[in-house]
Amino acid sequence: MAACAIVHAALAAASPGDWPMAAHDDANTRYSPLAEITVSNVAKLRPAWTFSTSTDKGEEGAPIVADGAMFVVTAFPNRVLAFDLSGPGPKLLWTFDPKANPGARGVACCDVVNRGAVHADGRLFFCTLDNQVLALDARTGRELWRSRLGEFSSGQSMTMAPIVVRDKLLVGNDGADFGVRGFIAALDVATGAERWRAWSTGPDADVRIGPGFSPFYAGDRGKDLGVATWPPQAWRIGGGTVSGWLSYDAQLDLLYHGTGSPAPRNPVQRPGDNKWTSTLFARRPDSGEAVWAYQTSPHDRHRYDGGNESVLVDLAIGGRTRHVLLHPDRNGYVYVMDRATGELLSADPYALVTTSHGVDPATGALRYDSSKEPGIGRVARGICPGSAGAKNWQPSAWSPRTGLLYLPHQNLCEDASLYEVGHVSGTPYLGTQARMHPAPGRRRGEVAAWDPVARRKAWTIGEPFPVWSGALATAGDLVFYGTMDGWFKAVDARNGQELWKFRTVSGIVGQPVSFTAGDGHQCIAVLAGVGGWAGLVVSNNLDTRDGTAAGGFVEAMKDLPAVTSRGGMLYVFRLP
Repeated sequence: MAACAIVHAALAAASPGDWPMAAHDDANTRYSPLAEITVSNVAKLRPAWTFSTSTDKGEEGAPIVADGAMFVVTAFPNRVLAFDLSGPGPKLLWTFDPKANPGARGVACCDVVNRGAVHADGRLFFCTLDNQVLALDARTGRELWRSRLGEFSSGQSMTMAPIVVRDKLLVGNDGADFGVRGFIAALDVATGAERWRAWSTGPDADVRIGPGFSPFYAGDRGKDLGVATWPPQAWRIGGGTVSGWLSYDAQLDLLYHGTGSPAPRNPVQRPGDNKWTSTLFARRPDSGEAVWAYQTSPHDRHRYDGGNESVLVDLAIGGRTRHVLLHPDRNGYVYVMDRATGELLSADPYALVTTSHGVDPATGALRYDSSKEPGIGRVARGICPGSAGAKNWQPSAWSPRTGLLYLPHQNLCEDASLYEVGHVSGTPYLGTQARMHPAPGRRRGEVAAWDPVARRKAWTIGEPFPVWSGALATAGDLVFYGTMDGWFKAVDARNGQELWKFRTVSGIVGQPVSFTAGDGHQCIAVLAGVGGWAGLVVSNNLDTRDGTAAGGFVEAMKDLPAVTSRGGMLYVFRLP
C-alpha cells in the first residue's frame, strides 16, 4: 500500500512541530510527521496537563499550535484560550471573549460548537456562532479586526474552521436547516474586508460561474442551473451552506469546498436537481471563480450534504500518478476524483447503503433507490445511511506511510416520513420527521482504514457509539481518536490493534492534534466535551422518551446519558 501513496507537496509546508490549522495542512491530511511516540512506546503515554474550558456543550474544535503557543476556541461563547508551551504545565498567556450574542444559540441546529481556528503570520483567525469573523494578535490577544457576515435572526450561524490562502481568509456559513442560502466568502487578512462571495444557489453570476467553468459531467453543465433546477424563487431559501472543510492545492491554485444539503429537507417541495447544493466545487481563491463542480447527491433526498472534507493526495492509479482528492461523502461512498478536472475515478461504499445502487461512472450520477424515499404521511423504513450520513462532520486522517485514509464514522439508519412545511425566516425549515437506529448487524460506531487504490477497507474497529471525533495519523504509525463514552485511544495504523486508551471526564467529539512542546518532545492534545448533533441528548439534556428529538438522533442515543456527562476539558499527553 505504501508504494502506491505519494506524499502531497502541502505536507512539507507545515512546520513539523506545529499544528497551525484544524486540518494541520492545506491538503486536509491531519497527518503529523512527528514520530517520537510510536507503536512500541505509546502504552507509556501519560497526561502532562489538563485545563477546563468552563463549558458544558460540545467541544468539536482542534487545538492550534504555532510559535510556541497553543490556542483553543471553545464552544459558545467562543472564548479563546492561549497557552505558553515552554514550560511543563499550562501557563495561560491570555484569554479573549468575543462577546458573541447569546441569541445565536437558538439557531444552532447541532449544538453550539466551534471547529477551530487558523494561525498565520502572527495572527489567529476564527468565527463566532453569531456570524462574526475575528483576527487577533496571537502574541497578546489584542483584537485586530472583526467582520460580520450575516444575522442570526435569519437562522444563519458560523461554526467552521477557516483557512488562509495568501492574503485571503476563506470562511463559510451554517443554517441550511433554517432555509439559509449558503455561501463561501474571502476576507482580506489585513483588514477583514470582504473581497468576494460565492453563493451556492442562484444565477451563475452569484455562484461565480463564468467562462472558465468546465465541469467534467454533462449534468453539471448549463446556464443558470442554480435557478433552473429549482421551483421559482426556491433557490433564495435553498440551503447549500458551507460549514465543512476547505482544502487548497498551491500547484493547481485551486480551493476545494463542499456545499450543504438543500432546504427544505422535504424533497417533494423542491423538484429538480437543486444545484448547487450537496456539491463539490473547485475555485480560484483570488476571485472565487468556479473551475469545476460535481454534485454528489443531486436533488438530495435524505439530507446527505456535501460538506465533508476533501483530502488531497497523489496516488498511483492505473499505472500513473494521479493528483486526486479523496472525499468520504455522507451518502456512504468514498469518492476518488481527479482534482484538476473533476473526473470521477472511483466511488465505493464504506458503510451500509440502501438508498442508492452506486454511482454511474459514465454520468457521475448517484443511482437512487426510490423504494427508500419517504412520502407525505408515508414512512420509509431502513433508510441507510440516515440523515446523519455514513460520516458526518468528523474529519478523517491520511497517512502517506500506509496509504490509508482513516474514517471515523457511524452505522445508523432511519425511518422517516414527510410533511408540508412553509418558510418563516429564523425558524426550522424541515418537512421531515425521522427516528434513527443502528444499522442491522453493525455497531453504531466505526473507525475504518480505507485503501483508495485497492478500493476497500484494510481494517475496521467497532465502537458502541458513533465515532463523532476527528482522527489523527502520525509518522509513528499511530491513529488517535476519541469515543462518545469518553475514551481517547491510540491504535496501530497498519492493523487497527488497540495499543493505549485513557478515560476522560466527558465524551470526546473533538479533533486530536500532535505537536512539539518547548522541550522538543512530541505531545498529543484533544478536547473532551460531549455534544454536537450526536451528543445533544446529553449536552442539551433532552428527554430520551422523545425519539424524534434532535432530528431523530435521540432514538439511537438513549443510552448515552448513562455512560458520560457534560463538561469541557483540554488534555495534553506525552511520554514520561
